[in-house]
Amino acid sequence: MEAIRSFFAPPDPQAQARKCNALIRSNIRKLDRDIMNLKQTEMKTKNLILQADKRAQREPSRAAQAQREARDFARELVRTRKASARLITSKAQLTSVQMQVQETFAVRKIEGSLKASAGIMKDVNSLVRLPALHETMQQLSMELMKAGIIEEMVDDMLPEDGDMLMEDEEAEGEVDKVLGEILKDKKQPTLPVAPLPEPQQPVAAEEEEEDPEAMMDQMRNRLDALRS
Repeated sequence: MEAIRSFFAPPDPQAQARKCNALIRSNIRKLDRDIMNLKQTEMKTKNLILQADKRAQREPSRAAQAQREARDFARELVRTRKASARLITSKAQLTSVQMQVQETFAVRKIEGSLKASAGIMKDVNSLVRLPALHETMQQLSMELMKAGIIEEMVDDMLPEDGDMLMEDEEAEGEVDKVLGEILKDKKQPTLPVAPLPEPQQPVAAEEEEEDPEAMMDQMRNRLDALRS
């Protein structure tokens, strides 16, 4: 009988607050680790692209294969960057949830009551769809529902990863952009050679072409003067 009473007894607000905060902090630490791992993966993938480019230059007979490998690595880099951006956004949302939950429990402690928060419900519903946080966010949503901060359990459906399915022209454009970004320092454009100025004809040469006629005119004038 005592066990039944304890089961239906209202939960301790302070214990609920501690449990919710512990779950949120745990998820934030996990996101930090995942973001760091993706940053390391990004650096390794960049190095693989540079190595493939070096092979293409060093072995022209295998240049086509090396270029295909570089594009494959660039696709992986695009996916890694998108995953990293998604986790950074999720961390910001989770930090917002943490602040709202702390504020809600503080108001409850002062006023003795609380209202369900649509904002927290929306953020938690978004975060539970993230595979990396799915399990612990489900636990958090259960605790928040028990505390009355959200009205119902969040949606358990995980959406398909649209980034993994995107293999269209837009994705190829992003691959080209990544390759241009990483290889720009290695492949400087060849500067056009400035045209050489045309050699100027020396003035003396023109004068030499005119001097014989002038001399002939002078001689004719002298002969005419002598004849007269």
